[in-house]
Amino acid sequence: MAEYTPMIQQYLSIKADYEDAFLFFRLGDFYELFFEDALRASQELEITLTSRDGGKGNRIPMCGVPHHSSQNYIGQLIEKGFKVAICEQVEDPKVAKGVVKRDVVQVITPGTVMEGTLLDEKTNNYIASITPLDEGYGMAICDISTGQNTVKIIPEDLKSVCLELQSLAVKEVIVPKDMDDEQVKMLEEFYQFTVSKEGEPVIPEDLHTITEDLSSHALKDTGNQLISYLVRTQKRSLEHLQKFETVEATAYMKIDPNSKRNLELVETLRQKQKKGSLLWLLDKTVTAMGGRVLKQWIEQPLLDRQAIEERLSIVESFMKQFFNREQIREQLTEVYDLERLAGKVAYGNVNARDLIQLKRSLQKVPAIKDQLLDMDHAGLQQRSNEMDPCTDLCEILEASIHEDAPISIKEGNIIKDGYHAGLDEYRNASVNGKSWIASLEQSEREKTGIRSLKIRFNRVFGYYIEVTKSNLHLVDEERYERKQTLANAERFITPELKEKEDIILQAEEKSVELEYELFLQIREQVKSFIPQLQRLAKQISEIDVLQAFAVVSESGQYRKPIISQEGRIRIEGGRHPVVEQMMNRQDYVSNDVHMDDERGVLLITGPNMAGKSTYMRQVALASILMQIGCYVPAEHATLPIFDQIFTRIGAADDLAGGQSTFMVEMMETQYALTHATERSLLLLDEIGRGTSTYDGMSLAQSIIEYIHDNIGAKTLFSTHYHELTVLEEKLSRLHNIHVKAIEEDGKVVFLHRVEDGKADRSYGIHVAELAELPTELIARANELLADFESEKKQGRPVEKVESKERDSEGQLSFFEPSDVKKQENKNTAPHPALEKLKKMELLSMTPLEAMNALYELQLSIKQEKQEDSKWAKSNN
Repeated sequence: MAEYTPMIQQYLSIKADYEDAFLFFRLGDFYELFFEDALRASQELEITLTSRDGGKGNRIPMCGVPHHSSQNYIGQLIEKGFKVAICEQVEDPKVAKGVVKRDVVQVITPGTVMEGTLLDEKTNNYIASITPLDEGYGMAICDISTGQNTVKIIPEDLKSVCLELQSLAVKEVIVPKDMDDEQVKMLEEFYQFTVSKEGEPVIPEDLHTITEDLSSHALKDTGNQLISYLVRTQKRSLEHLQKFETVEATAYMKIDPNSKRNLELVETLRQKQKKGSLLWLLDKTVTAMGGRVLKQWIEQPLLDRQAIEERLSIVESFMKQFFNREQIREQLTEVYDLERLAGKVAYGNVNARDLIQLKRSLQKVPAIKDQLLDMDHAGLQQRSNEMDPCTDLCEILEASIHEDAPISIKEGNIIKDGYHAGLDEYRNASVNGKSWIASLEQSEREKTGIRSLKIRFNRVFGYYIEVTKSNLHLVDEERYERKQTLANAERFITPELKEKEDIILQAEEKSVELEYELFLQIREQVKSFIPQLQRLAKQISEIDVLQAFAVVSESGQYRKPIISQEGRIRIEGGRHPVVEQMMNRQDYVSNDVHMDDERGVLLITGPNMAGKSTYMRQVALASILMQIGCYVPAEHATLPIFDQIFTRIGAADDLAGGQSTFMVEMMETQYALTHATERSLLLLDEIGRGTSTYDGMSLAQSIIEYIHDNIGAKTLFSTHYHELTVLEEKLSRLHNIHVKAIEEDGKVVFLHRVEDGKADRSYGIHVAELAELPTELIARANELLADFESEKKQGRPVEKVESKERDSEGQLSFFEPSDVKKQENKNTAPHPALEKLKKMELLSMTPLEAMNALYELQLSIKQEKQEDSKWAKSNN
């Protein structure tokens, strides 16, 4: 340390406490970064890397960003998952002795962003805390921008916790300081979370209430760990944080992360975009708060029948009373984000324009209350009566804040005239003084005869009289005191001008200072209304979501579902809501679904591209829509309340985890089978296709039998193994259905109509033709298909194929004889490469290991062929 200058020593001592963050060190009008921070920031932000003398001739790396535009650079780092510690001057340089004292005033992290430009207005920005328990993990979730807090226990392993965090799009995870390094590595490297460690929680007295209602010490410890981290990093008021709400497992339908992805609830499977998802379809909300609540509801459908029926009833009223609904929508369009405005008030970064937005929002509440009260629904009338329009707060803001107030809170022009007598006096002195200046200018022109004489102002010299050099002979040198000489003019002051300048400038300075003090007082007054604002935000956001359901249901011609207590599914004219929206509705083919205790498993056969997966998904989406309180895209829908939905649809591998497509399929199936109950819904698509025909068919049949005999869950199982359709005769609750397709002039026509019974064929080659595979390839495939079908009819083994050798197990041989010698030895000694292949444990190998093994086999065969070729030539 002694080798460096005092300022660099100060930097290093502060940086030691924030090693995992970029330290933005304030020097004048810039934030500077040094050493390793400078090297990394120059690359990440693409800014110039320089150096400076650090002491005793040492040059140290340095880069910097302007203070006024720092938010843009900070935002870039946060989006990449980094943390930024803001270090400011904390004492006046005029009174400082030696190096000006500096300290970190805030740590900005991916999970603690409060700036509006870095937040998606309709998406929560979550930070999470996890703590290991004897059985499972405690998990606390917070959105610091809104103050929402939830906590739950996950009685499973860390992988399940990570999947839950991923499904919530958590931006940052807080873990205990002594957490196992391998577990931290798993969070950071495999799941790509920004991870922060927290030691023994330190909670300020005024925040103890946030966790006081939690039922167990485990939940309190998890919540306190999160609150402690927020207090330590944000270093400011967190009064807007709400009490932790315990999420009970019995309150919401469970949808595992894989199922959420497969069903495309909040984003599409391939492009990860909102458009094309269920959220996109339903989002007719008009407030940011409503948009966030809609996303939460989609991810957590209800299990309580009464609560579901209450929502459906309100949606029905909104559909029947169109004009009231449209009036409410119109008022809601002018309601700003009350939740995040309340957060900014508590956080201390609210400005005057934010308070004007708050006032305008509150002014719309009485009209919303009146419309709700006018509706023919007791629940909506009750909600109207419970809404607090915060009239006192509205009056305070109306009396105090200018409508056209600036963004800055330190430059004046914020407070209205008449709000504070002292401020009015300063303003009068300033305004009258400026009028006097204008009168003096006219008077001096008349006295001196200098028509171009002007009185001007700048921050260096204050007020002055400017006279061009051609008119200097007219100046009264007894009254005019020369102040500055320019190329074409001279600047003067007079005693009376100086006297008036002091009055004007003091009035302006004191006015700005007083306005800032008054604004802080108003902000403190607003703080006391934060609980009311948060309750009001919750009420308005729920109304917004329910009216959005009515808009979507009306435009999509959805129907109010009936809740079945017998576990019966009866959908008539059902449609997939998103697919229908993305295409011409007139072209969409609707389908019926009938399931009950006697018809619990539907085995779906039919060609690819015919709509099997769409049919399965629309059943799940109809159930989710009902359980969030929305109407269903169907002519009629009777549905049970499902406790869980599991989907195994589509093919995907996990290369990073060393898992093949088939292994992923098996693991997702295992999760479904071990967690499903008789009140669950299972969608299983093409199980077993990732392995050999007989292995896959055996697995598929055993899975169907296990679900049928042991679980009893409603199940839709699609397959290309037509041999499985015979199970209808063996399993009492299984029924065959198929997606209809016909062949016309050698071309397949998909009817997309689901009917009882099994499909007669798969039409796989026709689908390949639709995909425009080469004509020659299609012709050859048809030839082979004809051969297969002919051999099957004659009772010969299908595996025998012209021009290809097969091994003793009936599989295609990878190796063909290259010469007479190999042909003679083929039946006497097994090929060494084949022996190696038989011994490989493929399912336990990573994709990379399998590729390397295959390459070694190929290399050995090539070398053998080269040796055989040399042998043949020598014998010739």
